[in-house]
Amino acid sequence: MTDTTTDPAPADAASLHTPVIAWFDEHARDLPWRRPEAGAWGVMVSEFMLQQTPVSRVLPVYQQWLARWPRPADLAAEAPGEAVRAWGRLGYPRRALRLHGAAKAITERHGGDVPSDHAQLLSLPGIGEYTAAAVASFAYGQRHAVLDTNVRRVLARAATGIQYPPTATTAVERKLARALLPDDEATAARWAAASMELGALVCTAKNEDCARCPIAARCAWRLAGKPAYEGPARRGQTYAGTDRQVRGRLLAVLREAVAPVPQSALDAVWHEPVQRARALDGLVADGLVEPLENGLYRLPHS
Repeated sequence: MTDTTTDPAPADAASLHTPVIAWFDEHARDLPWRRPEAGAWGVMVSEFMLQQTPVSRVLPVYQQWLARWPRPADLAAEAPGEAVRAWGRLGYPRRALRLHGAAKAITERHGGDVPSDHAQLLSLPGIGEYTAAAVASFAYGQRHAVLDTNVRRVLARAATGIQYPPTATTAVERKLARALLPDDEATAARWAAASMELGALVCTAKNEDCARCPIAARCAWRLAGKPAYEGPARRGQTYAGTDRQVRGRLLAVLREAVAPVPQSALDAVWHEPVQRARALDGLVADGLVEPLENGLYRLPHS
């Protein structure tokens, strides 16, 4: 992809900020991690859980998680297997281990408080560029380009004139996002949340609702006649019959068990022995399952 993006003029950027933030002020969902009492830890937990997982599935697990572990030190004091157990069926359970690792690092390095410094956030286990920017912005009101899938789609359409962003975040997208950031920190943080909400509720991947969009009149993609996406084929994720499904069934047995389980209990959840063994080996390699003597298995204790 050729870098043809130019930095927008301040007035051009403001023509996006003002209507989108005004729309957000009126239409933002009342989500628990957006409330002041959530704090930085609540924001961080939500960001881990919301990766590739819809809000409706996250809400009950998030609320149970914060009730049990209201501070990083509370989670850090537990075995990592308890984080995997509490993760339930959110999917991608390695996120639970990474969140547990981050809680331990916060407890050991930062006195139990989620750091506000972007570089310190980046140094925590399991935290990459997006999550560090999201926590710094949403929890601490800082000025960062927060580029999740929803924001990238809004910017691709409104500013670049294409239907979908590239599969992976590019340097061009980062440059554009930084150029569009409001100068004021509080406004920049509000813009980050507002553009994300717009992508989640209105400028969606499959059913964009331009009639409800506050920036439809200046959206480059709409003004160009909504040209069809011409990039690589966009493949939906499959689940049935995959190793992911097998891993999920094996973990479900271990999450529900109060004691180590025998191999026979795991064998009963999937009929194909080669795939089942491969999935179990993968769980062990990922640190999600701990093998014991005598063919027993449990969630990790350390």
